[in-house]
Amino acid sequence: MIFPAYKFVINSDSGSEKIWDIARKKWIILTPEEFIRQHLLHYLVKEKKIPLSMIAVEKQIKLYKRKKRFDIVVFAPSGMPLIVCECKAPEIEISQETVYQIGEYNLVLNAPYLLITNGNQLFFYEITPTGEYMPLDFIDFSF
Repeated sequence: MIFPAYKFVINSDSGSEKIWDIARKKWIILTPEEFIRQHLLHYLVKEKKIPLSMIAVEKQIKLYKRKKRFDIVVFAPSGMPLIVCECKAPEIEISQETVYQIGEYNLVLNAPYLLITNGNQLFFYEITPTGEYMPLDFIDFSF
């Protein structure tokens, strides 16, 4: 796991484990993907110091009349999307298909940065003016 160990609030309720989501402020069924989403969320807030008020989790968007849901979007102080994040379960390999998926979301959101992780790897890209994905180390933003 590339993320620090965080103390999550986890509850076993009627046979399924649930985790408290600090952004959505509700209990969420703890799937492997959700476990990574929560790690990334805590990492963004605790390590990168991004205010929770500037983060949206699991929101619906429309792409060519189809409903899609992004995992996490970090917004700039201006209110514009800054980073679109896609989370996969640890056993899911990050592939070109994953990059296409987040790229589709970004057709709607138009963020300058993309982040993809499965908890074992983290890929961070800047979208160049020509639309190319430039790999970068994850950078710090001032908020």
